[in-house]
Amino acid sequence: MSSLTDRYVAATMRAVPAQRRLELAEELRGSIADMIDDRTAGGQDHASAEREVLTELGHPEKLAARYSDRTLQLIGPRYYLTWWRLLRLLLTWIPAIVGVLSGVTKALVDGEPGAAIGAAIVAAMQTAVQIAFWVTLVFAVLERTRTPLGLPEWTVDQLPEETRERQINHSDSIASVVFLLATIGLLIGQHFQRWTTDDGTRLPALDPALWSFWLPALIVVLLATVGLEIAKYRSGRWTWPLVAVNAVLNVAFAAPVLWLLATDRLLNPELVERFAWLRDGGTVEFARVAGAVVVLVAIWDVIDSAVKAGRAA
Repeated sequence: MSSLTDRYVAATMRAVPAQRRLELAEELRGSIADMIDDRTAGGQDHASAEREVLTELGHPEKLAARYSDRTLQLIGPRYYLTWWRLLRLLLTWIPAIVGVLSGVTKALVDGEPGAAIGAAIVAAMQTAVQIAFWVTLVFAVLERTRTPLGLPEWTVDQLPEETRERQINHSDSIASVVFLLATIGLLIGQHFQRWTTDDGTRLPALDPALWSFWLPALIVVLLATVGLEIAKYRSGRWTWPLVAVNAVLNVAFAAPVLWLLATDRLLNPELVERFAWLRDGGTVEFARVAGAVVVLVAIWDVIDSAVKAGRAA
């Protein structure tokens, strides 16, 4: 377990500009050591002196704001940190979930897959604005009326145990999991809520024959990737074993998709026959673009994870 001073310094440095963290960390650590020495010179034991010093310094985020010359006040200083923590928590996952649900509904229920992305973005933005407005309004009223919230005072016991900065944050993990689950939902949903062709016939976009093996296999890979996202979040950073698993999963997803594209087995043959642009060479262009995207995303993801693992090491 890290010392209280280590945990306090780490918690404070998370909220200061990255370029000043090393300098400010040394300065803060030296100040804390001097204050503890003053107390221990008078006969106080080190442990209690350390707790008293850190308690006097106060909440790490407030100290970080003083170091960074930031004002912790939007409407008032009383509940600023509580407002900011709650707002970040809500904005981290609610708009993303609402956006994904709106996009999936637009594509599968309303039968308008082309408008799904726009609907998802609009719904997420509207949700974020509503959350920001109402949460801020509530805290403005609480601040102006000086309504007590009964929140406990900050103590050193609330310091996080982890002293190293996380590479994998809460919002990124949630966004990745939501995206992966939405992709699984689209793979399954396109079979039941089908694409409407020019003559009004509704057909699945992907070849139904793929359900015999390839689509279930791809869904298993996506579910394994969800497990990887959870493991990454629990670890807090990329490690070389996680990089290896990530590379294997990328290959396990990209290789079948590229093979299906190259052999013209991904799209539903009946759907291709109903669209002139697909019959007249459109499938070749689609395969090239989709294949390039799959390869670039897989390579970028593996390289990015390896670079982050190297930094963490």
